[in-house]
Amino acid sequence: MNYLRAENLSKYYGERHLFSNITLTVTKGQRVALIAKNGSGKTSLLNILTGQDKGDDGTIVIDKNIRWAYIEQEPHFEGTDNVWSAIYNSDNELLQCVAKYDEVLEALEKDHESVHNQNQLQYAMEAMDLHQAWDIESRIKTILQQLDLHHHLHSSIASLSGGQKKRLAIARVLVQQPDFIIMDEPTNHLDIKMIEWLETYLTVNNMTLLLVTHDRYFLDKVCNEIIELAEGNLYTHKGNYAYFLEKKAQREEYNDKETDAARKLMRKELEWMRKQPKARTTKSKSRIDAYYEIKEKASYKRDDGKVEIKMKMERLGSKILEVQQLQKSFGDLKICKDFTYTFKPGERIGVIGKNGVGKTTFLNMLLGTEKPDAGKISLGDTVKVGYYSQSGMQLKEDKRVIEVITDIAEYVEMTKGENVTAKTLLTRFLFEPKKQHNYVSSLSGGEKRRLYLLTILMGKPNFLVLDEPTNDLDIETLNVLEEFLEEYGGCIMVVTHDRYFMDTIVDSLFVFEGEGNIRPFNGNYQEYLNEQEDIQAALYAAKSTTPKGEYKAQESKTEIEAPVKRKLTFNEQRLFEQLEKELAEHHAKKLELENKLSEPSTSNDDMIGMSKELIEVNNAIDEKELKWLELSELV
Repeated sequence: MNYLRAENLSKYYGERHLFSNITLTVTKGQRVALIAKNGSGKTSLLNILTGQDKGDDGTIVIDKNIRWAYIEQEPHFEGTDNVWSAIYNSDNELLQCVAKYDEVLEALEKDHESVHNQNQLQYAMEAMDLHQAWDIESRIKTILQQLDLHHHLHSSIASLSGGQKKRLAIARVLVQQPDFIIMDEPTNHLDIKMIEWLETYLTVNNMTLLLVTHDRYFLDKVCNEIIELAEGNLYTHKGNYAYFLEKKAQREEYNDKETDAARKLMRKELEWMRKQPKARTTKSKSRIDAYYEIKEKASYKRDDGKVEIKMKMERLGSKILEVQQLQKSFGDLKICKDFTYTFKPGERIGVIGKNGVGKTTFLNMLLGTEKPDAGKISLGDTVKVGYYSQSGMQLKEDKRVIEVITDIAEYVEMTKGENVTAKTLLTRFLFEPKKQHNYVSSLSGGEKRRLYLLTILMGKPNFLVLDEPTNDLDIETLNVLEEFLEEYGGCIMVVTHDRYFMDTIVDSLFVFEGEGNIRPFNGNYQEYLNEQEDIQAALYAAKSTTPKGEYKAQESKTEIEAPVKRKLTFNEQRLFEQLEKELAEHHAKKLELENKLSEPSTSNDDMIGMSKELIEVNNAIDEKELKWLELSELV
């Protein structure tokens, strides 16, 4: 069953052809990743498919019998005031039904005696029965909690950060349970735990997807097909990212051989053409036509441009960065508490933790742009920092690309003592000569990020601090950046949600565990996950085999041997189990009350009494679920 069918699509910008006569089909159950170099037209293609933009040629058909949604790279929320209204502001009948039910309950809580409210509750409950919507509110809460929006339900849209808006856009779509979702960089601004949850949600629910992503782990775990947009054409590959790379290499090798053969044949045909045949016979006409086809094949030049990063760095001394008893808080939010660490030459440290725990603030303190509450930070005399920050990209939109670079330097020294011009340097960063004279405002988001990275590396830093460097960069640029960093002789500290990038680059971690605790860990992210799984398995085994009276002592012993994020105490574990039992009872009671309220024989007096009881049960569920969620994060 075809959910999407696009035929002979073309898009031009002046003389530039983004793509020409391409055809794309997405069928039920497919999870398709669209990848391409920055500036190739990925987002333009998605915008055309979803009606946000128009192609120059072609037709697009989306099945009218399915629900579909588009999560943009930069989402918009017209017509909504806060997070809650953004979730419910939809044409989806199911969401409208739940919104009406919640509205009636709120009104009834304010005025228990209103006959109008009681009647409205009856109608709302009948609608909930009709749409089988009783479990959707719980599902919405789960999604909001996993995307860390449950504490911001009444926050205005204007007050949200860019990351919170992206998470809200994802939540708004997931609660509607569409049949087909188109997503543009869904992992941007999500922390690792959220990405892993989203991976599981999309695969377990067998969603049909078309998405653009640079996250190779996400791509491998979620998608079952890869489509590459290259040189204006689409190339389809079944399987994972490794299989795609293998088949792409084979395709390029075949094209190169075909081009070489065409060039050899063209030399022979060119001699015949120079004899100026009069083309009076069918034979000579067909040969002339064949010549021009051969000429086109022989003229083919594969765009194998690859970013070259060979910047020279300043010499690094023995003293790098020393941190002693660092402390920082914002009100009740503790960023770090008594953190002490001495950086060693060549260290590569990844910084991980939930969104909002203060990772960027921590980096800013180390670099001197944010003052700590207490503690001492000492930077070595030979250290030259290059800081690639989330908010630091302040390229002037009215400048030309070449001017951005020449304002820094006309010539740049490379690793082998080679001096290159700004023009050559830009070409090596895949800014072709024509594009170098374009204004920054005309660049794609990924191209701006690539240009920003170049301005950082031109300073020849020997201590690179990278805050979410993978956002908006295409996979090819990421591969080259990883190769450069693997050979880089200086220190590296990186905050990223890209697990593949982190596993490739770092050899140790700073783990933000909450409450100001920052734990150094010797190993990359996958090794950290393995450790956590081992600890959880050991604790589970200890709990299963140890008598209850001895469990608390055993638990304490395990925590001393492997210091990790705080686990549940014995009393908290009992409370957690008790909450699960009570929540099950409350939900059963809620269902019982709702069923009785929906019975025609229920009297008005009984309805009033049960409505009050239902409000109390709902309030109890909300209170206990909140506590249960807090404890579940430690389980």
